[in-house]
Amino acid sequence: MPRFATVVSFAGKRPTVVDGAVALVLTFGSWLWPLVEPHPLDRAPDGWALLLCALVNMPLAFRRRLPVAMLLVSCGAAFVYHRLGYHFGANSMGPLLGLYSVVVHGPRWAVAPAGVLVLAEWVHANMLPKQVWGSLWYSLVVVGWTILFAAGMRTLKVRNAELADLAGLLRREKAAAARQAVVEERVRIARELHDVVAHHMSVVAVQAGLGRYVLRSDPDTTLSTLDTIARTSGEALAEMRRLLSVLRIERDGDAEPYTSAPGLADLEGLLRRMSAAGVRTELEVRGRGPELSPGMSLSVYRVLQEALTNVIKHAPGARAWVTLEYTADTLTASVRNSGSPGARPPGPDGHGLIGMGERVKLYQGSLSAGPLRQGGFLVRAQFRLAAGGRCEGGG
Repeated sequence: MPRFATVVSFAGKRPTVVDGAVALVLTFGSWLWPLVEPHPLDRAPDGWALLLCALVNMPLAFRRRLPVAMLLVSCGAAFVYHRLGYHFGANSMGPLLGLYSVVVHGPRWAVAPAGVLVLAEWVHANMLPKQVWGSLWYSLVVVGWTILFAAGMRTLKVRNAELADLAGLLRREKAAAARQAVVEERVRIARELHDVVAHHMSVVAVQAGLGRYVLRSDPDTTLSTLDTIARTSGEALAEMRRLLSVLRIERDGDAEPYTSAPGLADLEGLLRRMSAAGVRTELEVRGRGPELSPGMSLSVYRVLQEALTNVIKHAPGARAWVTLEYTADTLTASVRNSGSPGARPPGPDGHGLIGMGERVKLYQGSLSAGPLRQGGFLVRAQFRLAAGGRCEGGG
């Protein structure tokens, strides 16, 4: 049984090899049969017989890809073989297997003509011994059972394909359900994070108010409230780190999991990774601005990262120019690429452009993206520094 299962598995994975082997076996069998069991009324095998045997059986190697053409060649060669008076019993299985292949793998309109063609060939081959009616009924039974068996196999093939599609659909639904479960768990954790932070911050606010009230009149109570504030805030930070470590499951490039979020300070590493991926990237910084808040720095980084990733996906081999331009109240981040032959610009409704737009809106900015007249594509995001800058820092 294990060996049989191995053979069946190999036949399913390499059908062309199996069909080629069957064609060779039938060809050699048709060559040898007239020599092993010669008939006194048959013409002795010669070179033409060998050639016709090959034309009858070798096309079976293509019975799945070209079933109709294969049957026409096989039946035509078999008719000529028997018409020239060669062995009447040889070269009958090739057309029969060809008929089976047309029913299973060919178009439905070809089944009836194929059945008539093979029936005529079988009747012609078996009429040579002058047994007309017996040959007719025998051929009808053989051809009819072949068509019925092949029709059953075609139905089984269709059902197996439907079951395979259903199994794929079930796998996709299972994966979607798993992703939904992850999303629901993250929402639950986010709510838990909100409750923890709200509780601890409420305690801190109450204790801070009490300490302010008794600062001069009761120093001991003031120290106690400060201790409570320190302990509560420490617990809140610990809870936040624990819960956020669960929520933060994505990696950025080669970074380790649960590391701090990237920002403009990590832009050089991003450009190196893009260059290694085949996008020659240049960076230009114009002007000097304030230190950005971590949130704005992350948003600018993600916009540039998504724009450069689109270059890899839609214009492989193109060059890219990254520009950061500071003015008094804005930061403009842009990615321009040179384009490439066959480049496909991202669609206006792509998830990448939508995500970039949402990040820009967080900081009251604007996003534009589109092809350039001279070729290539430009993504331009403008951020308002007043919405996310730290004016006290350096640039």
